[in-house]
Amino acid sequence: MDSIIYRQYSGESELPHIMALVQHELSEPYVIYTYRYFLQQWPHLSFLAYPSQSSDPVGVIVCKQSMHRDVTNRGYIAMLSVHKNWRKRGIASTLVRRTVEVMKKHGVEEVVLETEFDNSAALSLYESLGFIREKRLWRFYLNGKDAFRLVLVVPPPELDDEDDKVARKGLPIRFLAPTRTITIPSLPYDSDDEVSSR
Repeated sequence: MDSIIYRQYSGESELPHIMALVQHELSEPYVIYTYRYFLQQWPHLSFLAYPSQSSDPVGVIVCKQSMHRDVTNRGYIAMLSVHKNWRKRGIASTLVRRTVEVMKKHGVEEVVLETEFDNSAALSLYESLGFIREKRLWRFYLNGKDAFRLVLVVPPPELDDEDDKVARKGLPIRFLAPTRTITIPSLPYDSDDEVSSR
């Protein structure tokens, strides 16, 4: 069995491979400008997985990180795709872990993403990595499907010596605890439920 090599996105020459992989595996279509939006601004947050004996990637993750509402340093997973012949080998979880580690070095406080509400494989993957379901988004995708927004709360880094001194003096510490710290169970869904228009 081939070993997998993980590399950060290195430039435009990899874009056709990324587009082919994502378009083959994901239900949402993206134009080339969407890829470039993420890859040109946050190339350090995109990783590709290559079999050791191949020049074509079999997995990719494309992300961004920015301030959300000028309050929260938020990471966003825009695309995660693994070729169907290479699934169940830990490639997707490794790609997510690698990009989250880079985000942590840049002070991320939370990482969010959306996935189809009935994509049990994706939901299981993300929940195994600590993501929780925050919200159901009705008819979020072009195919009319709902999505779940998932959130991974990233705790602040451990206190350094300066923070220890401040804490001992009874002064506020510069890091605040994240607001979402418990898992909220998903609500049952019945498509026959009446929807209020109020």
